[in-house]
Amino acid sequence: MKNRLPKLPRLAQTAGLICTFLVSLSQAGEPTIDDAAVKRLKTSLDYGAGLERFTLVTNSTIEMVLQDGQKLQFDNAIRATVQRPNKFHARRLGDLVNQEFFYDGQSLTLQDGTAGFHATVAAPDTIEGMLDFARDTLDIVAPAGDVIYDNAFELLMDGVESATHLGPTYVEGTVCDHLAFSAPGNDTDFQIWVQQGEVPLPRRIVITSREITNAPQFAVHIREWDLSPDIARGLFEFDAEDSSTEIGFILVDTGEIK
Repeated sequence: MKNRLPKLPRLAQTAGLICTFLVSLSQAGEPTIDDAAVKRLKTSLDYGAGLERFTLVTNSTIEMVLQDGQKLQFDNAIRATVQRPNKFHARRLGDLVNQEFFYDGQSLTLQDGTAGFHATVAAPDTIEGMLDFARDTLDIVAPAGDVIYDNAFELLMDGVESATHLGPTYVEGTVCDHLAFSAPGNDTDFQIWVQQGEVPLPRRIVITSREITNAPQFAVHIREWDLSPDIARGLFEFDAEDSSTEIGFILVDTGEIK
């Protein structure tokens, strides 16, 4: 007599295998570094660092944890254009932000479209210098910074004690390698999905903060990479005749308004 029980769907079978694999990971002893995962990450980020110009479009979600442990999620969308070595523009629009960034190699301007304000300050003459300056001096994290640095691999690998190649998976129909890394000393874990093939660009990044109770996550889905964008003239320069009101940046170290 034939077995009339329905066969387990392939998706459920796959989920079962994944669960078994994850359980085996959680039961493993000392953290290990999978050389294949490290190599794949380096290939991806070095490829991005070698791009002279590109535009990327992302959707991201950030979690906030309330005092009672409840998690809230907030979404935003980003369109960023980079022209190395010293041009950057980004628009970030979402639940909590309506911002536009202009960097022309000499100055950085941040405009808040909701409040109707903008601030401009002299900035270093490279994208990497500007990103560091914005973070350390102005307490501003520029959109898509994780994949813009020309030394992104070294920055992400700092303190990593565990690296795992979880195998191929899909991000919106694109076959990607799923990589997972843990840096306990930095209270951070991150995952990255790298597109397979000749263009190994990251398509999704998830960062988990261990430092905060309930481990909130920041997830970025890179929907589109344009490696030969048509860049509009003046894109990186803020229009001084804009109707928004000029204010100053507050410097992190001194509290001075500049």
